[in-house]
Amino acid sequence: MKLLNYLAIGKTYIIAEMSGNHGGSLENAMEIVRAAKVAGADCIKIQTYTADTITIDCHSDLFLVKTGLWEKQYLYDLYQKAYTPWEWQGEIKKEAERLGLDFLSTPFDFTAVDFLEDLSIEFYKIASFELVDIPLIKKVASTGKPIIMSCGMASPEEIQESIDTVYSQNNKNLVLLKCCSSYPADYPSMNLSTIPDMKQKFQLPVGLSDHSMGSLASVAAVGMGASVIEKHFCISRAEKTVDSEFSMEKEEFSNLVRDIRNVEAAIGIPSYAPTESEQQSYQHRRSLFAVKDIKKGEPFTPVNIRSIRPGCGLHTRHYEMLIDGGYATMDIPFGTPLSMENSQQYPTKGIPNESYN
Repeated sequence: MKLLNYLAIGKTYIIAEMSGNHGGSLENAMEIVRAAKVAGADCIKIQTYTADTITIDCHSDLFLVKTGLWEKQYLYDLYQKAYTPWEWQGEIKKEAERLGLDFLSTPFDFTAVDFLEDLSIEFYKIASFELVDIPLIKKVASTGKPIIMSCGMASPEEIQESIDTVYSQNNKNLVLLKCCSSYPADYPSMNLSTIPDMKQKFQLPVGLSDHSMGSLASVAAVGMGASVIEKHFCISRAEKTVDSEFSMEKEEFSNLVRDIRNVEAAIGIPSYAPTESEQQSYQHRRSLFAVKDIKKGEPFTPVNIRSIRPGCGLHTRHYEMLIDGGYATMDIPFGTPLSMENSQQYPTKGIPNESYN
């Protein structure tokens, strides 16, 4: 599992969320796993539930989605379409591991945790909507395995309660994800500045579960200290599935990975020293030059010396001393850098030099 290693070295861990984008086809699910690998993901993520383990088959108004992408669908019907059959999950995990991808799942009840334990899963995800399911979090935490927990809609108090639940099971391997639980999320709803605030408040690594379109929010989040990025992933948005509308295609995801790695490189470390690539630019700094022919003994003035590029003459800090009584110790042709050898400086004016006529 790359997650803990990446957290240790400060590298962003990038998760491709399959969710229901397989469209009910194991062949599509396997294609998504292989495409995620090509796109540069570190991990393929699925969800472990059935319609009966996540809700009940009730068609009262309470169970009807009233707004958004899944408007007018009943929860049970929606999850019947979206779930990943449990008999596929071992095969998906095996294919991911063959390709060198981590395999991650979100359980939604105790039976899912037991099932995933039988699959020897190495770590878990808690979804935003389940952050308030304290018994489920306790069950997952009791495995002792790392947990990534989304915090969409959660108050600080709710987040702290969930953290305390994990810690109560002597499990300290926890990562929080900032999340806007709307699908898709618009930019004004993202509030990425919450990421550094969460890091400070909860003293834990924090990432982003990104339901917005495009890569802008994820790349910005990495610049603000996000340790983990999770994005929904599909083969093509033209193939309509329950999550395709806010999912990334392979080329888009590949660009996301590239941009995140470039941001990591650009962030670097605190440093005031010139980089290797800057060394050659030193010559283009400003320094003091003769801008007219200057005879030996001739005083320096603002007319015959100036601070110009390139940077191979005396430092500009000497300028005022030179024009305040300094003089040439030898003939200095136009375009010659001033140096300690060809110039003399005095703190006051008026000291004559017999060699200058």
